[in-house]
Amino acid sequence: MPALLEARAITKRFPGVTALRDVSFDLQAGEIHALCGENGAGKSTLIKLLSGLHAHGSYEGSFSIAGRTAEFSSIADARLAGLAVIYQELALVPGLTVAENLFLGCEPRRGLLIDWEKLYTDARAALAKVGLDVPADTLVAELGIGQQQLVEIAKALSKETRILILDEPTAALAEREVDILLALLRDLRAQGIACIYISHKLDEVFAISDRITVLRDGSTISTYRAAATSKHAIIRDMVGREIKDLFPRVASAPGEILLRVDHLSVSPASGAPARLRDVSFEVRAGEVLGIGGLMGAGRTELLMHLFGAWGHRLSGDVQLCGRDLRSPTPVTALAGGLALVSEDRKRYGLVLDRDIGFNLSLSSITRLRRGLLVDEENEVRTNQKFFSSLRVKAPSLETAVGTLSGGNQQKVVIGKALMTGPSVVFLDEPTRGIDVGAKLEVYELINRLTAEGKAVVLVSSELPELMGMSDRIVMLHDGEVGGTFTKAEATQEVLIAAAMGSGSRDDRDGRDEKP
Repeated sequence: MPALLEARAITKRFPGVTALRDVSFDLQAGEIHALCGENGAGKSTLIKLLSGLHAHGSYEGSFSIAGRTAEFSSIADARLAGLAVIYQELALVPGLTVAENLFLGCEPRRGLLIDWEKLYTDARAALAKVGLDVPADTLVAELGIGQQQLVEIAKALSKETRILILDEPTAALAEREVDILLALLRDLRAQGIACIYISHKLDEVFAISDRITVLRDGSTISTYRAAATSKHAIIRDMVGREIKDLFPRVASAPGEILLRVDHLSVSPASGAPARLRDVSFEVRAGEVLGIGGLMGAGRTELLMHLFGAWGHRLSGDVQLCGRDLRSPTPVTALAGGLALVSEDRKRYGLVLDRDIGFNLSLSSITRLRRGLLVDEENEVRTNQKFFSSLRVKAPSLETAVGTLSGGNQQKVVIGKALMTGPSVVFLDEPTRGIDVGAKLEVYELINRLTAEGKAVVLVSSELPELMGMSDRIVMLHDGEVGGTFTKAEATQEVLIAAAMGSGSRDDRDGRDEKP
């Protein structure tokens, strides 16, 4: 029996680079086949060829669906063949209802007019298929990200999709939403729908996939049955070398207190109820303080407030490098030695249509001035230093940031923060959406920072990462400190209990008892 989808000897060239080289891949009906690889390995290019975004004739090799040659000239051709892609950045119109989004461009009609009764009846049926219990007339803007993702899947299934491709589908989902999505994919598999699942989260890959194919540097490296391989083997094939320690934290002797937060309470705006309540902790030179908690616990709001970018302080004191930080702004926070790497690099961290050099020096212009003018020679020299030390994979500093892979974009964001010369570095989900190799480079950078005597505050939703790279951990629950733990005390059970508000609170309010 032929494969439902087969790619044979696919090669795709762009000016100056070969993105795919002799790649072969197949997908069986009712199979979930994971596609793994580092950023830049060729996964996105392969998906663009499969979905018709790069038309037949622009590549070498061939595709077939159910044994018949597939030569797509457009995305519409791929959809007609039963293939749909759900991208990480969803393609919904927030101002339209769920029903309108489901059938946008293919609304049922009665003569020249839209048949609204049938549209909403069909929408309710489509939502039922994915188990989404929301009124079809709800605006998409009112839905959570997990619900929006289910709308995208319902939209794809309404078009008699046989092959569903999901690109990093859980990157922005809470744990419960991830469970709902994986359960839905298992149901679709039982119905004979095939799925290509792209993710950097190997726990999910092994939980959901039947087979796993690894790409590296544009080539097919291996294909395994998931039950017959291991995460270690997949990581080895992805990066091309043995990785003995996924979280290579090298502890440094803690030094002086660089950041102290005492009984901090913050509301979103003046007159609003407190969002953060009585939060206390400290972080020392050479230390990584991890901050965890469930989605909505207040982790990002805490970092954004301390950086001067969010909230109205109701009470509490903050000291940065021995100085009071009473009414910070991002400018004064940077000047005081605090840098923030935001969880949303595309929204808050980068100017995507500008080049790497522009982005690297964006927060450091005042440090690069000679008199009233920017010392351009010094700017280029400093940019090149960070470009090289962070091993950004790009032709030059003149490369547009928006063309880089997610991992290399993250390196630029981190480089921009480090160029300000901070004493305390806030890293908010610094490894979200990047591959294993890029994660290891971030971890090595954290070790370098603490070895230099800097303090790092690491926010992460991934408990293994939080436990592996932190010297101490503060867990937040609903805007309050749910518990503070040393590395030896921090088990997954203890941390989860604290995040859910059922752990024992630390009487020290997060502060170390050392003098």
